[in-house]
Amino acid sequence: MKEQTKSKLKELKEYIKKIEYLGNAAAIISWDSMVNMPRKAVEHRSEVQAYLSGEFYKLSTSNKVKEFIDYFENTMDELDEVSKATVRELKDNYNRTKKIPDNEYEQYTKECSISLSAWEEAKNNSDYDIFKPHLKKVIDFNKKFVQYWGYEGNKYNALLNNYEPGITTEKLDKLFGEMRDGIISVLDKIKKSGYVPKIDFFTKKFTKAEQEEFSKFVLKKMEYDYEEAGRIDEYMHPFTTNFGNKDVRITTFYYENDFRSALFSCIHEGGHAIYEQDIPDELEGTFLNGAPSMGLHESQSRFYENIIGRGKAFWKYFYPEAQKRFPQFDGVSFEEFYDAINYVEPSLIRTEADELTYGLHIIIRYEIERMLINDEVTVDELPKVWNQKYKEYLGVEPSKDAEGVLQDMHWSDGSFGYFPSYALGNLYGAQLLAKMEQDMPNMYNEIEKGNLHCVHEWLKENVHKYGAIYKPADLIKKVTGEELTAKYFIDYLDKKFGEIYYK
Repeated sequence: MKEQTKSKLKELKEYIKKIEYLGNAAAIISWDSMVNMPRKAVEHRSEVQAYLSGEFYKLSTSNKVKEFIDYFENTMDELDEVSKATVRELKDNYNRTKKIPDNEYEQYTKECSISLSAWEEAKNNSDYDIFKPHLKKVIDFNKKFVQYWGYEGNKYNALLNNYEPGITTEKLDKLFGEMRDGIISVLDKIKKSGYVPKIDFFTKKFTKAEQEEFSKFVLKKMEYDYEEAGRIDEYMHPFTTNFGNKDVRITTFYYENDFRSALFSCIHEGGHAIYEQDIPDELEGTFLNGAPSMGLHESQSRFYENIIGRGKAFWKYFYPEAQKRFPQFDGVSFEEFYDAINYVEPSLIRTEADELTYGLHIIIRYEIERMLINDEVTVDELPKVWNQKYKEYLGVEPSKDAEGVLQDMHWSDGSFGYFPSYALGNLYGAQLLAKMEQDMPNMYNEIEKGNLHCVHEWLKENVHKYGAIYKPADLIKKVTGEELTAKYFIDYLDKKFGEIYYK
């Protein structure tokens, strides 16, 4: 590599760090808005966030960025793999951001901040009308952005690309169609079996302090560093956020009448957090210091939550520990507990859904988002459409907005195109599991001993350390040798639930 190119790369890295620093500042303000901010601060905080987004826009779309792009387009042959990926991300980010007028970008950030606060109030009061005008504004912005960006095929493809580069509605329809059919097949077998696990012992009183202590015990075994490089806080909708790999924070919510909720949300968010903490330091200042897609990010959280956290080997170690801490489980056998952890019942709340029917919750949201962006449904019609789809897919119907259209925060902050990531995460996770089982034949024996390090180390070496160097389709093929498929997930579900329900 020529000295001039080396010098230019160093300059580029320092410039990208400035963008990342500003992004981190905006992210920590957003975190504080959800976790700590007093209610009267909403309007002023939204103005602060709008200002920072404006500065972020200027740095991301400056003439200096265009100069970097022009220079490196003529020197790509000199660059190593990481540098090529950096330039790719720089160019993609520049082109997408530049197409949005700066005043609209700033206004959109402000509206999303106000919208999030309106959603919180609406959910607490189970009143969709409080949120509806704000949701309409956020949707209208997204529709305009789709036109600015341009798209091939379905308009919704432009939004999908923000979270899962390379995915389209056409590809999703195929993957989700196979996944849906597989889920329904397993669900039918479960219904025919007639077996219903006993779960009443999960709904006894479990104090917040007890749940918090046990969740931390599990997270420490998972190797999420919440003591020196993270935090655990409370928020009505669990999430993970990070400001570099040395500050990765999660939230959860405790229900004293349900042992499972906070624990599994902690395991889920812990999976996200471990991914971020494992991103190598050397990827700072490259735009590659994160996952290549939200689907791959969700693969890690849902892998830990379900494949590991609801697995038999996991509870061989953790159930005796739970019995020591919770007398509520006295007289409950391991088999009863394990079957109850994997209890299947179509339900209303996505974040509380069982592992099997969870994918149907995502398909509902995917279909509704696509309809909204393509003007096939209005915000006025949204609660009715939501309820109809729940009746059709899951056989249940919300009785109030809080357990229906208001249950998720994603639309309030403009995250249209995100929901499919959760289901894609299930597919990625099961495909990674198949490869992990090949590479580590004794994996389950180690997990039974409480050794989750082997799982963490495999994911770190095969997935986490690459950050966003590779596109998601390229990374899954690099790790498993195959393109993403629904086959492994369907087989995994049939084997797991077959052993419990229809042996």
